[in-house]
Amino acid sequence: MSVIRSKRFFVMPVFTLAIAFLLLAYPAPTLEAAIRGVTIWWDILFPALFPFFLISEMMLGFGLVHFFGTLLDPMMRPLFRVPGIGGFVMAMGFASGYPVGARLTAQLWEQKMVNREEGERLVAFTTTSDPVFLIGAVSVGFFHDAKLAILLAAAHYGGAVLLGLFMRFHGPRQPSPSPEVNHSGRLLARALREMHRARLKDARPFGTMLQQAIRSSIQMIFVIGGLVVLFSAVMEVLRQSHALDFFYASIQALFQWLSIPAVLADSVVNGFFEVTLGAKAAGEAGGHIPLLYKAMLAAFVLSWGGLSVHGQIVSLLHTTNLRYSPFLMARLVHGLLAAGLTALLWNWLQPEAAPAFLPVLKENVSPQFLHWTWPVPLTLAVLTVLLALLSVLSLIFYRWRRTRHSTKV
Repeated sequence: MSVIRSKRFFVMPVFTLAIAFLLLAYPAPTLEAAIRGVTIWWDILFPALFPFFLISEMMLGFGLVHFFGTLLDPMMRPLFRVPGIGGFVMAMGFASGYPVGARLTAQLWEQKMVNREEGERLVAFTTTSDPVFLIGAVSVGFFHDAKLAILLAAAHYGGAVLLGLFMRFHGPRQPSPSPEVNHSGRLLARALREMHRARLKDARPFGTMLQQAIRSSIQMIFVIGGLVVLFSAVMEVLRQSHALDFFYASIQALFQWLSIPAVLADSVVNGFFEVTLGAKAAGEAGGHIPLLYKAMLAAFVLSWGGLSVHGQIVSLLHTTNLRYSPFLMARLVHGLLAAGLTALLWNWLQPEAAPAFLPVLKENVSPQFLHWTWPVPLTLAVLTVLLALLSVLSLIFYRWRRTRHSTKV
């Protein structure tokens, strides 16, 4: 055991030294890749993520997270084995994209509102792409077909829900309380009381809360930006040094065995490190490649997230006791589920059969327009719809379980 630990101790320093040598060996490509990373962070990630980091901090302080936690508990606990507050994390994660779900989960763990197994389940299925990136960058920008967004969204978010149902078996089996039966009073009234208690317990003035929320959000945004720039540079020097040739050859051999065009190996290799590069490689693979294969690879890459996103998640969870290995396996399973659902739903939701569901999403709309004008309005709209839908489903669960309990009594 000590030998294994000593080997692990030396792996990271040696790897870091090798990357540092490559960065020095290829200064010009490194600089260009770093500039691209800064551009992605400043133009896309900063405006897309900062408002929702700030909003989530404020909602925690005002007790709104506790309100939705109580309201959604009757559905989230029996289905996903997480507290009802996980429903809010699920809605925020789906609407705002990675790594918002991990950020909220870390905050809930710090406040002792979830334990380790619940937090690992929650991070696993709430780490998804945001609708703006899926529609604007992938469907419109890379595939030049907005109708493909319906298929990709169904496969991506449907796979996340299925993953959440699978992750309920993660961790030891423990009896789950039934708050809708053990507590008296109407569910909505209890949710309002919990919100009021949380606000009284926080007790920070609005100005102090806002100042601390801005400071925390800015700090997290810069951590994410640093990781994006780092992985962009590392990916470029690995490509320049031909260190990825064996990886390329292995993926191409696997694809040939599966009768998938070998040129799509670029999508997997690029997407292994960075989701944007992988999705772009899938969309621009060539007109002779069947669209189904390209859509399946894009769905896989979106769900895997890339090591850049993995690094962001690890940086967010380093202050908790949540483990990385369950998240790693969940990303792989989510990718396979999304690719499988893309093939399964192809006959019903392929672009030729899908309606033009939003008039502004025509093929002549540029992804830059969507990036600059849609992130906050569209994300707020998606978040509102998701929270409303989850609340209605939770009320249905609550009434059904309460009726069943009354019948048994």
